[in-house]
Amino acid sequence: QVQLVESGGGLVRAGGSLRLSCAASGRTFSSYAMGWFRQAPGKEREFVASISWHGGSTDYADSVKGRFTISRDNAKNSVYLQMNDLKPEDTAVYYCAHGSGTYLTRASYEYDYWGQGTEVTVSS
Repeated sequence: QVQLVESGGGLVRAGGSLRLSCAASGRTFSSYAMGWFRQAPGKEREFVASISWHGGSTDYADSVKGRFTISRDNAKNSVYLQMNDLKPEDTAVYYCAHGSGTYLTRASYEYDYWGQGTEVTVSS
């Protein structure tokens, strides 16, 4: 069993920054890829970013590339999402997800544990 707890969401103006954190407990964290997804009101959940088990490989959705950075600290069992130059369209609930394998993936079915989500609201 894995527990994921996100934090760091909030209200920010367009152009601002937020840093989301996800603390994991349970299964060996460092052996698995991790990801961030988001779900805006009335929309389906979508992939945001993923990071390999060792942190050496990352992948981003086109909509956030160049603005968001995913990172992880295996010693702290944590993964982060630094979000810069936020836009109103980034408004969503952001979810941390624990991969079922070591590789990068954008498919939500490849993630077997999910956090409860943290809300990000970007005002114009």
